[in-house]
Amino acid sequence: MNTSYKVKFWDIRTNTRSDGTGKKPRIVSHTVRWTVGDREKSSTFKTKGLAESFLSDFRQAAKKGEAFDVETGLPLSMAKAKDTRTWYAFAVAYVHTWWPHAAAKSREGMTDTLATVTRVLVGDAPGRPSDEIIRWALREYSFLPEDRRSQPSPEIARTVRWLEASSLPSSALEETKQVRGVLEALSLRMDGNAAATSTYRRKRAIIHHALEYAVELEELSANPLHKVKFRKAKVSGEVDRRSVVNPGQARELLTAVTYVGRSRGPMLRALFACMYFGGLRPGEAAGLRHDNCLLPKEGWGLLTLQKTRSESIKR
Repeated sequence: MNTSYKVKFWDIRTNTRSDGTGKKPRIVSHTVRWTVGDREKSSTFKTKGLAESFLSDFRQAAKKGEAFDVETGLPLSMAKAKDTRTWYAFAVAYVHTWWPHAAAKSREGMTDTLATVTRVLVGDAPGRPSDEIIRWALREYSFLPEDRRSQPSPEIARTVRWLEASSLPSSALEETKQVRGVLEALSLRMDGNAAATSTYRRKRAIIHHALEYAVELEELSANPLHKVKFRKAKVSGEVDRRSVVNPGQARELLTAVTYVGRSRGPMLRALFACMYFGGLRPGEAAGLRHDNCLLPKEGWGLLTLQKTRSESIKR
C-alpha cells in the first residue's frame, strides 16, 4: 500500500442546479476535496452536515499524524476498515477452503460451530430471521460448496441476503464483548440449556482454528480468544435411568415404527436400530449405505461410517 503524509484539504464546494425558470439555483449536494501526495480526491454528500463530518474526520486523522493511502485517499485506519470482510463472508470462505481437506464428521462439526457463531456476529438490523432459519440457511446453502447447493427457497434466499447485509466485520472480534458473546453461544445448546463440556471444548477448538486462519490472512492482529477468560458452567453428566429406553422397550418401539408405511417404516426401523444398538448419531445413521454394512446372519455386524446426511432428517 502506497502511503503519504502530504495531505491538503480545500473548502467544501456547494453544488447547485438551475431549473431553467430563472429562479435562484437550488443546492443539490456538497463536495469534499483534498489531495494526497499529488493526487486529487473528492467525495460528494447530499447534506452539508455529512460533508463537514467527513472532512472533520480526515482533518483529525491528519492532525494525529496518520498516513493516508494514495490510491483511495483515505486515512489508513479508514482504508483498513473499508477492506475488512464481514464475518459471514469470512466464514463462508473458510468453510469452502477447508472442506476438501476435512472428513465428513469434521465438516459437520465445522459448519455447525460456524453457524452458531455467525448468527451471533450480526447487527441489530430489521427483519431478522429466527435462529433456526439462520442455522438452516447456513448449513444447507451458504456453507455448502457451490456444486452441492440446490436452488434456495425464497425463505433461505431472504435469510442469506439479510446475513450479507447485517453481518459484522471480522474486525469486530477485536472487541472483547463480541468474543465473549461468541463463547457464550458456544456454551449453550439450541434450546438455551448448557452444552456438555466436551461439546464446548470441541467447538471452541474449531473457532480457535478459524481465527488463527484470520490472523494468517492479516484480517485480525491476533487471536482474540487468547485475551478473554471464560469459564463455562459445569453440567452434570448423570443420566436418569428412568428416562432411558431399555433393550426390550427399544425392540417393541422398533416393531411399532414399521407400521408407519410400507417403505418408510422399514427404513425408520433400520435408522433407529442403528442409533440405539450401534450408538450412531442421526446424521451418521442416515448416511449409511449397504456397502458400509457387514451383516452376518447371526450375531453382531460391523458398520463403517463414511459420511453423514443431516438434510435427510431435518424438517
